[in-house]
Amino acid sequence: MHLALNAWFGDNPAVGSGQYLKYLLPALLEADADLNITLISPKPLPTASGQRLNIAVVPTAWPNQTSHVAKVWFEQITFPRACRRLGAEVAHVPYFGSPLSPTIPTVVTIHDIIPLVLPEYRGGARVRLYSSLVAAAASQARLILADSVASQQDIFRKLHVPPAQVRVVYLAPAPHFRLAQSSSSLEEDKEKVRQKYHLPERFVLYLGGYDVRKNMKMLLKAFTWVNRALGNEYPLVLAGSLPRQDTPFFPDPRRIAHELGIESALLIPGRIAEEDLPLLYALATVFVYPSRYEGFGLPILETMACGTPVVTTNAASLPELAGGAAFQLDPDDAEHFAAAIIRLCIDEDFHEELRQRGLAQVKQFSWENTAQQTLQAYQGIGKNVCSRSDILV
Repeated sequence: MHLALNAWFGDNPAVGSGQYLKYLLPALLEADADLNITLISPKPLPTASGQRLNIAVVPTAWPNQTSHVAKVWFEQITFPRACRRLGAEVAHVPYFGSPLSPTIPTVVTIHDIIPLVLPEYRGGARVRLYSSLVAAAASQARLILADSVASQQDIFRKLHVPPAQVRVVYLAPAPHFRLAQSSSSLEEDKEKVRQKYHLPERFVLYLGGYDVRKNMKMLLKAFTWVNRALGNEYPLVLAGSLPRQDTPFFPDPRRIAHELGIESALLIPGRIAEEDLPLLYALATVFVYPSRYEGFGLPILETMACGTPVVTTNAASLPELAGGAAFQLDPDDAEHFAAAIIRLCIDEDFHEELRQRGLAQVKQFSWENTAQQTLQAYQGIGKNVCSRSDILV
């Protein structure tokens, strides 16, 4: 099978769609020795040595190659035309941006539809126009892949597509997120990361975004109880890039902590290098993820894979990932969120029990499974002829 893949994010593994490509591609090639993949991109792409990938660089014919208009032009005009010209059998768009008029059978992966679900994320006129375009385009795809059942239900509800058109294919942690075998070198590496980010022996970790759905206000309110019970023995480490400006959409946790009187309980190490993340997770006593909405919520699985217990919410997709291996609490229930953190900090036996549950839970998710199920999607639409005619661009 010849697969054409939209690689707009192929040179940006720091974003979610770029990471998806980074780990899906080698898994697909490993799963099917006969799969022929052409990455279609408006710019040159780095490729790992040994990967049998074709790269078709097709400029958008737009002066500013990185502009919003250039992106839309690539998605709606350049990519479908290239699919037809290259003779591909199936196209895959790995993010919410498939063509309104596909030229060959197309799969689109929709990680979430946040702008259509959460009013705060609908943006201005341009964002709303783009959301309407890609929502209409998704209904023209032969098959939609959703990261979770929660996202699948949102897609049914907001895009009004038939159930048979949407399939759930779970993602997985990257291979380097795993429980490392204890050794002297591992302890040395942990100590290097601890010193690099000025971390104490014990701490509660949050790693993620700081937009309003991440629910920092509830977490910090919960931490007033944690701090009252445990003092500064277990500070809250807020990793990643904090908001540059304090706005309703990006509330600054430092301001909230000051208002709550717990600024001394916070540690802010800044951006964490990708290679340090597994050891950071492993060093934490507890990982907290208080989000109100996630299409998938990958940090929960990354943390479990590294052997650290998780306290999260029962919102959207998070229960699907956590299973019975993490605390799942109401995103507005600060008091019980605090109680869960405190228990994991002081109850060593329960800490170990939840840790082991997490290690078992994360084994259900792998890029091998993701690739196999994605291949089945390709093969299914490649064999079946849709009743509507493909529209030539």
